[in-house]
Amino acid sequence: MKKIVKFAAWSAGLLPLLLGAQPSQYDNLPTENGIAAIVEGKIITHEELRKDLAPLVPQLQRKARNNQEFQTMLAELQQDVLMNLIDRVLIMKEFQEKFVEKGYKMPRSFVENRFDDVLVNEFNNDREKFLDYLKGQGLSMREYRTKLREEIIVQIMLSQQRRSRSIVSPAKIEAYYNTQRDRFYEEERVHLKLIMLAPYASENFDLLMQTANLIIEELDGGAEFEELAKKYSQDTRKDRGGDWGWINRSDIRDELSKIAFSLEKGEHSQPIKVRDKLFILKIEDKKEEGVQPLADVRDQIEGILVGQMAREEQDKWLQGLREKAFIKFYL
Repeated sequence: MKKIVKFAAWSAGLLPLLLGAQPSQYDNLPTENGIAAIVEGKIITHEELRKDLAPLVPQLQRKARNNQEFQTMLAELQQDVLMNLIDRVLIMKEFQEKFVEKGYKMPRSFVENRFDDVLVNEFNNDREKFLDYLKGQGLSMREYRTKLREEIIVQIMLSQQRRSRSIVSPAKIEAYYNTQRDRFYEEERVHLKLIMLAPYASENFDLLMQTANLIIEELDGGAEFEELAKKYSQDTRKDRGGDWGWINRSDIRDELSKIAFSLEKGEHSQPIKVRDKLFILKIEDKKEEGVQPLADVRDQIEGILVGQMAREEQDKWLQGLREKAFIKFYL
């Protein structure tokens, strides 16, 4: 049976801590080690909550239009972050009961591989920078590795609950498509390839135009655009045959988009002068603006619906863990 107890509000007192103010400036400010919640006998402190909240506060400050809205958003975020911390405790307890007590041991390599990824991707493999971070967080290396292990376990347990075996019926897919048609609207687009020519330091522009005209002659003679792009182009996509993929009108300069969208599928342009450069465009394919056909987005919709059902299964599982737990909120 779920047992939840709520205590006095403290959210107003937490804000100065998040913003770095001194506790002595505020009345009734909780200490950093004050209790935010107790979950199955485990204490979650204000400090733990503050550490998870602090990185998110600047984003709230940018989004909020006034202080009242900021306070409302902060209160909602506090609840979300605290529930995440509570769920973490419950998930770890579930893991302990279902796996560890039955003899399962998570391979140490899981933690070591995650540690290496963090060191490389977040700290550019700079160990000194990483150690400074640990010092700032008040964590020892052992505590940090324990935290990584818990994060991995939580992700594994959640991912298992998100696996939906449900089959989405064609009727559900069509119903979603009919009610969300605006979501599948697309602007007019072209699949663009281009060749860009730029003068070298002392090159005369007439020589550049001669090169461009030579390319046009080769194209008209049946040469492959991709091969000519690799040979002549000076843009960043030359190794890909000048392929810029699908683009909207607003993705490129007006001088180029006007011509690109006037060409038919398979056509190439004449040389286009833009400042000191020349461009030759080719349209591989075109798509008119409008709502994409159901056949084109069926797999996408199925993925959305499967994801929704998986999240519902995960939420139902978490709710079940909460309902059988003893939780005290000091809020």
